[in-house]
Amino acid sequence: MLSENQSSVHEFIFVGFSNTPSIQIFLLTLFLLAYALTIAGNITIITIVQLYQQLHTPMYLFLSHLALIEIGHMTNTTPKMLVDFLKEKKVISIAGCFTQLYFNLFLGLTENFLLALMAYDRYLAICKPLNYTTLMNSTTCRNLSLGCWVGGLLAPLPPMIMLCRLPFCGPNKINHFFCDLAPVLTLPCGNKSFTELSFFMCISSMVLGCFSLIVVSYVNIIVTILRMPSAGGGHKALSTCSAHLIVVSIYYGSVMYMYVRPSVRDIRDSDKVVSVFYCTVTPFLNPFIYSLRNNKVHEVFKLMISKIRGIS
Repeated sequence: MLSENQSSVHEFIFVGFSNTPSIQIFLLTLFLLAYALTIAGNITIITIVQLYQQLHTPMYLFLSHLALIEIGHMTNTTPKMLVDFLKEKKVISIAGCFTQLYFNLFLGLTENFLLALMAYDRYLAICKPLNYTTLMNSTTCRNLSLGCWVGGLLAPLPPMIMLCRLPFCGPNKINHFFCDLAPVLTLPCGNKSFTELSFFMCISSMVLGCFSLIVVSYVNIIVTILRMPSAGGGHKALSTCSAHLIVVSIYYGSVMYMYVRPSVRDIRDSDKVVSVFYCTVTPFLNPFIYSLRNNKVHEVFKLMISKIRGIS
């Protein structure tokens, strides 16, 4: 990664939120509770999708992949942050920082691809219902899901390799609570403009490309719904998209604010708030958004509870 003659910095120090003990304890309790509920909620989604045959459809397969991504997002940042709340000096090694940054980008881009895939799935289900089972069969679903993970894994590698080759000679303070892209890119010595541009081009092209696909899919969905002779049929079709639309709005609102901007030199405190929303609040909300607005999930969840009660 970094050789001895490239860098005189071997660790980074997080500024975090606040050094006031009472606030630290409050935040520790809040984030620990959010982490526990997020893991429980997303594991529940994955479990019921895997166990119940009636949920073995493309939409719920993609939903289980989304739940796995959210578990990864929270686990990548939250455990380290919880430990840091108990420490006066919040330290992370350069290797640990780069690993955390890479997994944040990997999981974020994978979610980006998956949300676009879910929009395409809804487009096929509503606009091409007669060909849906042929176009979105089980083999195609598995291959497309795998493609999302592979794309997210490989896309950030070139700019990450360039970042790892840059020298770090100080300062070593990160004005954040984890190794996010913008604050880390303020730390290298020397000319880093090409690395910044590489990250910007990589992320913006992937995010804006997938967002455009989502917009096109929903424009076609809306046109198809408006042409339906039955208002009830249109309402039912649109209701299958409502949870996805909410998740897309939350995800792209925060991601575009954080990453789709050409300059990362000015780090603002508002970035920390948006990062909390992106890395903590969104993974926490997603399973509830999908389960609360989905009657089939309600039915399966009730069935699972009744079986558990019957066993006990």
